[in-house]
Amino acid sequence: MQHTAAHCSTMQHAATHCNTLQHTATYCNMLQHAATCCNTLQHTATYCNMLQHAATHCNTLQHTAAHCNALQHTATQCNTLQHTAAHCNTLQHNAAHCNALQTTATHCNTLQHNAAQCSILQHAATFCNTMQHTATHCSTLQQIATHCNTLQHTATHCNTLQHTAAHYSTLQRTATHCNT
Repeated sequence: MQHTAAHCSTMQHAATHCNTLQHTATYCNMLQHAATCCNTLQHTATYCNMLQHAATHCNTLQHTAAHCNALQHTATQCNTLQHTAAHCNTLQHNAAHCNALQTTATHCNTLQHNAAQCSILQHAATFCNTMQHTATHCSTLQQIATHCNTLQHTATHCNTLQHTAAHYSTLQRTATHCNT
């Protein structure tokens, strides 16, 4: 009879431990749900990495746009030179000097064409600023995704605890039967 009582006491202790594990298993179910949410955030973080790469490319375009602004200023000066070259041709004051100005005018036409392309690049640079802001937001999401990886590991551990809790539940019923 003493042996049976000692066995039942051990079973009661195991059942109490089992109750604690069942509570832990319930908490783990909540963590599993959070881990599922983290998988979605990881996918978002991957997308954000691609946006950060695009934002870096846009920085280069912004630098090019600034250079184009300088070329637009030069193109304005070239228009003045073209007017002077036309006047020199009419007067034929100095043919050699006018030939040099005509070459410069041709070069200025090329610069004017480049200036038009720079306007397009300026529009692209504005769009890139927006993408840079989005990339900064994505960096925050990456940090959250890293935290979620930890939660996923904890959820896996909780699955093991749930299995153990189910086993101890059977032990608890046996201990209750021993007390009767």
